[in-house]
Amino acid sequence: MAIGIAGCMLACGGGESPGAEIIPPTPEKARELAQKFIIADGHIDVPYRLQEYPEDISGLTIGDFDYPKAKAGGLNVPFMSIYTPSRYQKEGGAKQFADRLIDMVEKFARDWPDKFALAASVADVHRQFQEGKVSLALGMENGAPLEKDLANLRHFYERGIRYITLTHSKDNQICDSSYDSTRTWNGLSPFGEQVVAEMNRLGIMIDVSHVSDSAFYDVMRIAKAPVIASHSSCRYFTPGWERNMSDEMIQLLAEKGGVICINFGSDFLREEFRGSWRQANREIKDHLAEHKIAEGSKAAAEYQQQYRREHPKGTAAEVADHIDHVVKLAGVDCVAFGSDFDGVLSLPEGVQDVSDYPNIIYELLKRGYSEADIEKICAGNLLRVWAEVENIARQLQAAQASPGMSN
Repeated sequence: MAIGIAGCMLACGGGESPGAEIIPPTPEKARELAQKFIIADGHIDVPYRLQEYPEDISGLTIGDFDYPKAKAGGLNVPFMSIYTPSRYQKEGGAKQFADRLIDMVEKFARDWPDKFALAASVADVHRQFQEGKVSLALGMENGAPLEKDLANLRHFYERGIRYITLTHSKDNQICDSSYDSTRTWNGLSPFGEQVVAEMNRLGIMIDVSHVSDSAFYDVMRIAKAPVIASHSSCRYFTPGWERNMSDEMIQLLAEKGGVICINFGSDFLREEFRGSWRQANREIKDHLAEHKIAEGSKAAAEYQQQYRREHPKGTAAEVADHIDHVVKLAGVDCVAFGSDFDGVLSLPEGVQDVSDYPNIIYELLKRGYSEADIEKICAGNLLRVWAEVENIARQLQAAQASPGMSN
């Protein structure tokens, strides 16, 4: 649903002034902007992928993320997803599992210091961009590793975690999940309310992807800092699917200064693509069984990528449609990228890995987005929220240290 040049300027609230030179919408210009601007991605699942099938990400790999692909696509700030499956909530060991994935990301920076650097602040990101390095920021997907102990928030903050997706596919000790029919808390738990407050105090972004609608509204009611959705898209295109965000939720998120990072997965983009992940998973498993290929093997990983590229669902235009929809609803300051690369099985044509951000930028250029607005979408919006969370944490800590001071 492109809103066009004039429509974009009105909806974006801060686009180029009338009469400004229109940027030629060419693929070459898109590639130029991808290298010129910082590009951040709110959610990339490479750590979990590599613990299943290890690869050297300093060179080309089978997967969606590696250094050559990142440089080709202009990706500067991939949030490495420290994903903990819901099963660890019952089995135990969630904290240990998350620590192991953080160890892996730290090793990337140690092994290839000329290519990667850990980013624990917005200042780190800007410095590392000038140095030509890929900034590895850390986001925890599923708050289960907190193991109902607020002290673990400090532990993970000190290990570099800068956002936490409060839950994943099942309700946990913090809140209910959009994927789970069990609504244990009808929103946040009492412990979850403490978690939100302590995340604000420490300077950890609260991520509302995966949470139930009631949990989202609980977070928005009590959070003192802007909130992110690290890898969600617009429910407008997938009616009734709680995993995506409704128009009302997006507007409230924006009013509170937050940002929605659009998920590139096909299931998230159109109602007719829903079920693509399940279909791909089934057909891949059937092929592996028929050809006696062991799951988790290199051959299995190669076939999975081959299958996905041979069966794309959608195009970069569908991703741009979601960006347009958010801009139309709430302005250009509240939308960003949250691809879910290495975490989804079905992706659009031309949006298959981290080398493909220029294809989305090209779609935005064709729709009349200005350079200033594209820069915001690429990283400016997400980095602004991160910086504000850092600032509010400093204020809260100062007030706590001097309780007699007025706020």
